[in-house]
Formats: sequence, structure tokens, C-alpha cells
Amino acid sequence: MALLDNEPTAASGVSRRTFLAGTAASGLVIAVALPVGLPRQARAQQVGTATTPNAFVRIAPDNTVTVLIKHLDKGQGIATGLASLVAEELDADPAAIRTEFAPANAALYGNAYFGGFQGTGQSTSMRDSFDKMRTAGAAARAMLVSAAALRWGVPAEEVSVHLGVVSHTGSGQSADFGDLALAAAALPIPEDVLLKAPGDWTIIGKAFPRVDSAAKSDGTAIFGLDARTPDTIVAVLKRPDRFGAVVGSFDAARAKEVPGVIDVISIGLGVAVLARDTWAAIKGREVLDVTWDGSQAETRGSDQMMADLKALADAPGLIAAQNGDVEVAFGDAAQILEADYELPYLAHAPMEPLNVIVDWQGDRCRITGGCQAQSSDQLTAAAILELPPENVEIVTTWAGGSFGRRATPGSNLVAEAVLIAKATNAARPIQLMWTREDDIKGGFYRPMFYHRLRASLAPDGLVKGWRHTLAGQSINIGTPIEGFLVKDGVDAMSVEGAADMPYAFANRLTEVHNAPTAVPALWWRSVGHTHTAFAIESFVDELAQAAGADPLDYRRGLLANHPRHLGVLNLAAEKAGWGTPMPNGQGRGIAVHESFGTWVANVIEVDLSQRDLRVLRVVCAADCGTVVNPDNVVAQFEGGIGFGLGAALQNKIVLEEGRVQQANFDDYLPLRMSQMPKVEVHLIDSAEPPGGVGEPPVPCVAPAIANAIVAAGGKRVRKLPFIDEVLF
Repeated sequence: MALLDNEPTAASGVSRRTFLAGTAASGLVIAVALPVGLPRQARAQQVGTATTPNAFVRIAPDNTVTVLIKHLDKGQGIATGLASLVAEELDADPAAIRTEFAPANAALYGNAYFGGFQGTGQSTSMRDSFDKMRTAGAAARAMLVSAAALRWGVPAEEVSVHLGVVSHTGSGQSADFGDLALAAAALPIPEDVLLKAPGDWTIIGKAFPRVDSAAKSDGTAIFGLDARTPDTIVAVLKRPDRFGAVVGSFDAARAKEVPGVIDVISIGLGVAVLARDTWAAIKGREVLDVTWDGSQAETRGSDQMMADLKALADAPGLIAAQNGDVEVAFGDAAQILEADYELPYLAHAPMEPLNVIVDWQGDRCRITGGCQAQSSDQLTAAAILELPPENVEIVTTWAGGSFGRRATPGSNLVAEAVLIAKATNAARPIQLMWTREDDIKGGFYRPMFYHRLRASLAPDGLVKGWRHTLAGQSINIGTPIEGFLVKDGVDAMSVEGAADMPYAFANRLTEVHNAPTAVPALWWRSVGHTHTAFAIESFVDELAQAAGADPLDYRRGLLANHPRHLGVLNLAAEKAGWGTPMPNGQGRGIAVHESFGTWVANVIEVDLSQRDLRVLRVVCAADCGTVVNPDNVVAQFEGGIGFGLGAALQNKIVLEEGRVQQANFDDYLPLRMSQMPKVEVHLIDSAEPPGGVGEPPVPCVAPAIANAIVAAGGKRVRKLPFIDEVLF
């Protein structure tokens, strides 16, 4: 998605306009930003200083280059990726690159995919920032070159830059960035800068050292859990054991007797215990007596909730996509194939449990933690404290995983912490801590979903009509972002991957039922694609079987007009040796899916010969457009495949009478290293714009396993996780 001027000005590169820049006595500050709605012909403006970090690039007299990262890095490596873009266009020495997280400032750091709000998610970070960060680096380089040319009295076009050194071959003069930073800061801002052509890249597409490796290895990296100061009060919240219940009454006497407990207060949704440290707060919570009002609580169990979803699917739903005449196609069918697929609630379970620090000082507030939705967090805190949003400062730290969990539409984590601070009129910072059990039992799950798929087949086995009915919980209905993502009652995140699937069926209907419940739902790594890909790619294999066709060839026929799908499908099949014999009890399965601007195909090999399911090998082909850092992309795919394997094989959240039965990693089982198969990732060489890489590795995992089970002689499994199902 082009956000900046993009007119070629030379064969070797493309022009990008510098929108924002700043100067200061301490060095050169460059920012490049295009807020949503800003005219494309906008010109540069003066903003900020080097001590107010509202720019993308700062070059200091000590020769360091600091890149401000507007997206949360929760382990996915985006800080490294964005820094490498600046380093590429700046021709900086990678060893001189530093990173800091940007403050909350949507005008500078808004995400175009989020309507200009600042935040991280849906694998948009690189897609949103690819041009912006390169332009920031190119603008800084141009100013350094101009400063050197003026100092030496030579034409700017004769000045070169390499690894942080600016030089003029003819005169033999050179200077490093730090020597030129102050002079460069005093120069006019270039209106247009030339970006390198791909053939001139020396960093993009190559390995670039992770900016966080050393700090995370020696313990100096600051995560939210590390940001507590000695005067910080710790809070834990006792929440109801049924979603939708609220505080009726409570008795704090025993909790206040626990050494270290400072106070106990109610915020309606729960009762907070405040203490000098986490242990005291937890022990106080254990003896806290709370009576809950459960009149609006969810009391059903998972089995009943799934039965209710199936009942909804019996009636016509809201139309998400439609073409042709499905009724006619089914009325004239030689055969009708039908299958249903069931998927449970899933928790995100990041390694670092949720936490946030609120330091409220009356007319100002500072929020510190692994903030994934800075604009939402800022606005939520401002509304609760009745402050102007600009008086709420967001200090983003490193985060130990998220998978979507740290970005709720209503910023519930921040809201809880701010409500506690407000209720206690806190004179000291408060850190709200979630335990692992709080997180697993606390909701905001990937929704439970039911899919009913029906296909009308012609005598030759080809599909005449396709009807896909989904029933599940909308993530966005009832939230502040409903107006952006819900149209005519259809939540785009419920049907993504289904309403826009690529298979060429002339008569197709996709419909959805929204199932209300008090259980809070949230986007989970790859969001709706997690369940739509499983249902569709499993059913396409069933169609191939009904037609007596090879699953690979069957897909090729349906995807003839989709070259990027075919590209990954063919590459994965080739690298996996599709069609070559396998030992008895083993089989291969295939699946292909596009999500977040990236096309992925998996061939997965399984072994059932020991009367148990073992995943032996995953061959993944991905087309994610321009690859900025291949090592990081491969790492994301390897990790995403492992994440998808855990969900497919054994993860589930189960409710009994409304109560969650899982609590920690002993019963919500992460994938063990012993379960991790051999993984091969093959990247398509592409000049297309970058796609996402955090979420796309997940959707194809479960269906490829299901299809491999059948190929190995097992039964068709239509319900996840596989651990619960009979395979033989």
C-alpha cells in the first residue's frame, strides 16, 4: 500500500518525499510520516527536538544512529527489521544502530492499516513502515551528504557514503556521521529523496544482526515486568470464575492481615489487592472473600455452547459473500457432500504474563509496559482519568510474546490498572500483575467456531455449488471498533479466508451466525484464518477424494487464475517430494492459504504406525513479497508452525458450567521440543511489496495434518484438537 510519493526519478531508484524533520543542537533528527488524510503534496515541517523523541531517526555526535520503533516488538523481531531499513538507505554501520520504542503519537506513528491509530497487529508492521523507514534513512543520508559537500566545497553528487563514513574520493576527505550531524541539522530539509533500487540493496534481503540479542542475553533488556521502581505498589485482581459476573460484596479483613498488603478495593469487575510486592498481593487475594453477582454470567459448558452453534447453523445466516445461484446448483446435483468442523476456544498464553504500570500524577499519567495498541491505551486512560490524551504518556517496553493478547479493543489491561489507580487516588505508581492462571482463565480467547460445508457435485466430481455456514462469536461486535470492521452484522474477522477464498466456484454462498456470550473473545495469531483455513482446506481434500483426484492436482485446477497460490503450492510439493512413496502408516497432507498479504502452502508428513500421531516433517513454502531479513522471516515461520502445531495437536479451553477448566501449562499444554518436527521453510523470490510474516505461518498447519492423517490410513478428523479424536 503506497503511502508516500512514488514517482520514478532515475533508473536506479524511486523518489520518496520527506514529510517531517527536526533539528536540534545535539544532532540530526529526521521523521517521515504521512498521517491518514494528509494530502500527498504535503511539504516538510519542523517538528520536535533530539530530546523529545518524536522522529524516526536520530544521529548523535557520538556517531550512533537511533531508530525509533513505532511498533511493539514482542519477540517477532520488528525492531530489527525496521532498523535495517533505515540502515540500508542511510548506508550506516550496523554496529552503530540503536533502537528505542516511540512514544504514543498517532500523528507521527499511526498505522495506516489501523486508520491512523498507533498499534501493532495483523502482521502490518513491515507493510505499514517499509516505505516510511527507508525514506527516513534516505532523508538523513541526503542531509549528511549536503553538509559534507558544503564543508569540503565539492559537488554533492561526488560525495559517497559507506558504513557510516561520508567521503569524497577526489579530495581524499572523509567524516563520520557524528562529525556531520550538527551541520546537517542546520540545512534545509530535502523535499524529495531517492530510494535505492533493489539491485543496489546491501542490507535488505540479507542477514542483519538482531538489535535485541545482546540485551536479552545479558538481562539488560527492559520488559514490562522489569520496569517496576522501588516505590511501585503491586496490584493483583480477584476476578469472578464465570464470565459476566460482577462484584456483589466482599470482606477484606483477612486479606488486610497478610503482611505487605496495603489496601483492598473494588472496581466492579473485580477486587484488587494492593501490596508491597507480588507475593504479598497474591497471598492476600487467596484469602479474600468475595460474593459475586452472577445474574448476567455465562453458565453453559463447552458442549452446550457448541450444540447451540450447530443449532444456529440450521437457519439461514447473514450473507458474507455470494455469487451465482446456490439453490439451483444444489437442486441439480449428482451428489451432495457435507461436512462439519468444530474448533474450541484457545488462549494466547504468552510467556510473559500481562502487566502494566500506571503512574498517575493528577494532571498527567505515565503508562509503562509492552503496549501493543498505544493509541487505544492512551485514549482509554485519558477517558477514565478525564485528561487530555496528550497528557497520557505511553512508555513501550519489550514484550515477552503476545499473539494478539496485548491489544484488546477496549484496552482492558490498561483500563483495569487505571481504574485501580483512580479508586485509590494513588500517590505512587501501581503495577497490575496477571499470573499465568489469571491469563489462562481470564478470557479474551480465540472464539469457538462451528463450520458447516456443503458442496453440490456434477457427475464428473467437479463442484457446481458451494455453501459455507459459519457460527461463532464475533470479536468486534460491541467494541469501540465495531464500526470499522462490522458491516450489516458481518464481522470481517469472523469470515476472513472464507468470504474471500480463491477457489473458482461459480455458485457460492458464505453466511455467518453471530453467537453472543459473556466469554470475551479476541484476535489470536492469524485471527479468523485459524478456523476458516482448517475447514476449507480439509473440505477441499474431501472433494478431491470424492472426485478420485490427487489433492495437489485438484487444487491446481481450482487455482489456475491465482499465480501466487500456485507458486507456493508447487514449491512446497516439489521440496516435499509429493507423490513419492512413503512407508506404511505414514502419509502426506497439503494445504494452501493466503492471509495478511502472504501466500503459504504446507506439506506435512505424519506417522500413525505406532497407533499414535507423530508429525515428522513440515515443508513450508511462502510468498511474502520482498523479504527484508530472511533469517528473521524463516524464524517467524518456524515459530509460527510450532504455534500452529500446539493448537492443532493439543490446545483447548474448556468450560464446565461457565467455569474454565484450564489454568497453567500443565493442563493448557504448550508444544514440547520433543514434539517439534523437522521444519523446512522455502521463500519465493519476489519483488512485490512486503507481506506479513507473524501470522501467516499458522493457518495451513492444522488442515495439512488432518489431510496427512487420511493419507496415512487414519480417519478424517473434523474437530480440534487432534488429541481428543479417534484417529483409526
